[in-house]
Amino acid sequence: MPDRAPAPPPQGAPLTEATLAAAVDHLAARDPVLAASVRLHGHPPLWAREPGFATLVHIVLEQQVSLASARAAFDRLLAARSPLTPAALLELDDRELFEIGFSRQKTRYARELATAVLDGRLDLAALPALDDGSLDAQLTAVPGIGPWTATIYRLMVLGRPDAWPIHDIALAQAVADLRGLDRRPDAREMAGLAEDWRPWRAVAARILWHHYLSERAARRGARS
Repeated sequence: MPDRAPAPPPQGAPLTEATLAAAVDHLAARDPVLAASVRLHGHPPLWAREPGFATLVHIVLEQQVSLASARAAFDRLLAARSPLTPAALLELDDRELFEIGFSRQKTRYARELATAVLDGRLDLAALPALDDGSLDAQLTAVPGIGPWTATIYRLMVLGRPDAWPIHDIALAQAVADLRGLDRRPDAREMAGLAEDWRPWRAVAARILWHHYLSERAARRGARS
């Protein structure tokens, strides 16, 4: 029986556990690379995040560092100021943010983000109603928020089913591992190879992240 593609969520509707599961099965039936990962590691988590300022700060912290170090810094930030609002973040001075785990650059980015929310240049509550291009334009107008951060917000926070972060190193490494490549694909190559996964590229991303994290955990276990 031919594979029947699940219908994409209605316009603006986020992925759910049910649509994720159906889309994973659909992609695995069509793509042997993704199928190999699903056979090895099973279905990926939804990895949904709460919308809002705090999550966006967390994503900024994740730029170019490990998830574990970003999580540790974010937890220290919440211990210092919770609930984490733009005004609460701006109460912290540079020394306090450095001790929490912010670099000088990310301190500037977090302050720019907090200020943009407070003065109304960035309306986080309005983002879910925007199309992808308009949403990315709103976010990337804030210094320190680039295409990767905007796409991760669309993918994990808003649950957009076709978000595809072409600059994500972990995704590129998973693709290289599964395809037996001698180097990670660059952003242009990542954009091209994902075309066949439309309109479920965000689901493919979850499969690949799950593969990357599972393989790293297995290697750590083998060394211990």
